[in-house]
Amino acid sequence: MDMKLEVVVVPVSDVDRAKSFYTRLGWRLDADIAPDENFRVVQVTPPGSPASVIFGASVTSQAPGSAQGLQLIVDDINAAYDELKGLGAEPSEVFHDAGGVFHHAGTDARLPGPDPQRTSYGSFLSFSDPDGNGWLLQEITTRLPGRVDPATTTFASVEDVASSLRRAAAAHGVHEARTGAEDPNWPDWYAQYMVREQAGTELPS
Repeated sequence: MDMKLEVVVVPVSDVDRAKSFYTRLGWRLDADIAPDENFRVVQVTPPGSPASVIFGASVTSQAPGSAQGLQLIVDDINAAYDELKGLGAEPSEVFHDAGGVFHHAGTDARLPGPDPQRTSYGSFLSFSDPDGNGWLLQEITTRLPGRVDPATTTFASVEDVASSLRRAAAAHGVHEARTGAEDPNWPDWYAQYMVREQAGTELPS
């Protein structure tokens, strides 16, 4: 049985302030429902994400600001920094972790700048909402083998498809330069590249 992450509940003290913050970041407002004066549910979804975020009144017993380590992924950590900065989210500087595997809790073992080899999974930044709930962005450009089933390749948004096509086009240009000939079967090559990239398997050359 598939079990797909659908919603993360984030505890906030001021629902309208949180709603303003997240929608200002470009997160889609899916719902704002208040059946009575003591219960309110607001749902937002980050761009391209299959899972959503819920906050509101009487939706969690967690203390406001206690949600930490909430993780989002991007394919360009520097562009993500610029976007968040421009939207007033006050992100941290881009960093990589001294351990080289994941990131430590809090701000421990952070080294400045993206991963020196720009390894997929290796570069991060962080930001917090007005209550102090902590988010991290992680740069992923190539998935680990087995992380995505190539038989069920999906893209979460038009932007994801466009980014994948651009990477396939650049790689295909290298392929044609190496072979010294125009490839009439480029659609098949693109498709193979995009599926393999999603699955984290060996890319065509």
